[in-house]
Amino acid sequence: MASMLLNSLRNCPVCPAWAVQSAARSLSTTVQLQAQVQTKSKKTLARPNVKNIVLVEGVRTPFLLSGTTYSDLMPHDLARAALQGLLHRTAIPKDVVDYIIYGTVIQEVKTSNVAREAALGAGFSDKIPSHTVTMACISSNQAMTSAVGLIAAGQCDAVVAGGVEFMSDVPIRHSRKMRKTMLSLNKAKTLGQRLSLLGSIRLAHLSPELPAVAEFSTSETMGHSADRLAAAFGVSRVEQDEFALRSHSLAKKAQDAGLLQDVISFKVPGRDIVSQDNGIRPSSMEQMAKLKPAFIKPHGTVTAANSSFLTDGASAVLIMSEEKALAMGYKPKAYLRDFVYVSQDPKDQLLLGPTYGTPKVLERAGLTMSDIDVFEFHEAFAGQIMANLKAMDSDWFAQTYMGRKSKVGTPPMDKFNLWGGSLSLGHPFGATGCRLVTTVAHRLQKEGGQYGLVAACAAGGQGHAMVIEAYPK
Repeated sequence: MASMLLNSLRNCPVCPAWAVQSAARSLSTTVQLQAQVQTKSKKTLARPNVKNIVLVEGVRTPFLLSGTTYSDLMPHDLARAALQGLLHRTAIPKDVVDYIIYGTVIQEVKTSNVAREAALGAGFSDKIPSHTVTMACISSNQAMTSAVGLIAAGQCDAVVAGGVEFMSDVPIRHSRKMRKTMLSLNKAKTLGQRLSLLGSIRLAHLSPELPAVAEFSTSETMGHSADRLAAAFGVSRVEQDEFALRSHSLAKKAQDAGLLQDVISFKVPGRDIVSQDNGIRPSSMEQMAKLKPAFIKPHGTVTAANSSFLTDGASAVLIMSEEKALAMGYKPKAYLRDFVYVSQDPKDQLLLGPTYGTPKVLERAGLTMSDIDVFEFHEAFAGQIMANLKAMDSDWFAQTYMGRKSKVGTPPMDKFNLWGGSLSLGHPFGATGCRLVTTVAHRLQKEGGQYGLVAACAAGGQGHAMVIEAYPK
């Protein structure tokens, strides 16, 4: 597939010049749109006899580079902070919440149901059920859509969904042989049996099993797959670095302008108050060009500068039926409308979730690309984003792999990730989905748009897309 894609798509590039230009003009575009605060006059996606489900509020802890200020905490500490921030922001009575769902990827074994531990720590009633889901980088997307399902089914009226990831302290296991020996030691009944087992331990047994961001089915790291995907679509190193620079530049401007209003301050026990993301670091093309390939050496194009970094952080959103929200006096931020999940080949199409998910969710909603005012795509790697944009702009790819007559079409860059993205803000695997949805809601409010679209890829070759509609002013 790689060679076919390379040959067929080499002549449909996304012009790299937009990256630098957009970094300079995107926020000014946002400011101009803010002057038109009235929502565009389009049809609503409300349907007869279908319950309207709304996003009331969304918050997140600052997203920090792993190994920094959060390093002595545990995952449930961050999730608890997000929940407490949501309670403070909304002032919702704790007993009004019917259910709590959290997403996470690399689980702390002591708190495998981190939703429950965080909820109890945040002061929620022990009568409120809580469960944890995992779906790689779209885990909190799954948490949110599970909440939507509970409300749509009439099971609940108010659900808190969120996600957390803590990469500063991931579980590191003994080797399998060592684990088997230790379990056998626990069952040994005599001193002789114990001594025999201890004598069977070899130096090689002491080698630990380190976790890796790799596919179980292919044994390939995600970065290696991203590098191959970029090569298959003819995405150059310069294009990737330009997009990464755009992400960091826009994130910095958004942060300085106070647009990242979902971020809450968090007093880290024994440390200072943290109030903003610490991975936003605009650089220069010259500095980025000095970095060596991180995965495919020496000729790869994916580097530390054009990849998302290991991040600690948590998010939380309050999702309610519109009827319940209005009855309690809330002004919702947005309607949560149609959503889809997609899945494809985890080897050659691991990170193409947005390409597959976007047309499906638009068709479900009865919309086209031109109807969307705000796009927020998860940025796992700059090469992954650029490959998706090229796939979406290719009739050949649509016909050959998607069973479509024509291409999906690409999002206009003046609507795309205007406040930065995962490359710059950070990517706590289990928490990013809630950030994407909350950002769309906030951008729709600021820019006067009506429809937003979230899309994300995930390990396993999976993906998610959702349409969000602005709440009337």
